Amino acid sequence: MADYIEIPTPAGTFDALSAGEEGDRPVLLLHGFPQAAIEWREQLAVLGGAGCHAVAPDQRGYSPGVRPTEVADYRMEELVADVLAIADRLGWARFDLVGHDWGAAVAWAVAAAHPDRVKSLTAVSVPHLDAFARALREDEDQQRRSEYMQVFRRSGSDKLLLEDGARRLRRMYEHKIPEHHVEEYVQRFSEPGALDAALNWYRASKLTEAIGPIRVPTLYVWSTDDGALGSTAALATGDHVTADYRFEMIEDVSHWVPEQAADDLTRVLLEHLIAHQDA
Repeated sequence: MADYIEIPTPAGTFDALSAGEEGDRPVLLLHGFPQAAIEWREQLAVLGGAGCHAVAPDQRGYSPGVRPTEVADYRMEELVADVLAIADRLGWARFDLVGHDWGAAVAWAVAAAHPDRVKSLTAVSVPHLDAFARALREDEDQQRRSEYMQVFRRSGSDKLLLEDGARRLRRMYEHKIPEHHVEEYVQRFSEPGALDAALNWYRASKLTEAIGPIRVPTLYVWSTDDGALGSTAALATGDHVTADYRFEMIEDVSHWVPEQAADDLTRVLLEHLIAHQDA
């Protein structure tokens, strides 16, 4: 079982889930959109029982204590700074970093800019950002898959997702994740300003900016039925990692890997952590 904790930082106080004992191997898990730290409940339980101190924060905009209103406050450099501030507060000089969806995008950026802080990287769904940027420029399939981003960037997109009992928001989960998670997500995003803050990640994003190579041991997990992320960038991601690299493809699973394929993801994550115990 994970415990609820609060992590005060200069940007504000982050809500988080924590499993395992302080002093154990530090693992930080970053959630995606439209989710929260609870997407990692299965992984937290296993990691906490396997000698890890695993922490999953509700990130900027998701934690009520860190919910600025300006779009510029959701730029990638702010999100990266949050990760380092959380690690600093936890007393982690180096840590294993895990991310899904937008959490993976932030994790790629952290690992690229601060390899001295990251012991190993696990990215789920979102490929290396340079590979993704190239796919957005050159691959028609990825361009079609990413058209939804333009909708999310528009003012008022939060109201569109929440109207009619959050019908469109609920549809995004594709009935592939636990229903109690869906209800918790809908409840969270129905709070005033919560969904608009989460959508600011899209409005502030500049995914065409290069982040450079990854120089830490990396596991990348991609699922074949992901409607948002095609194979072009997924297969090219290894070209952007200069350290030990492992690519895992999960068949017949949608975008929601940590919840829909919890056992498979947890297994390969543990294998990756064990393989780089002494990194």
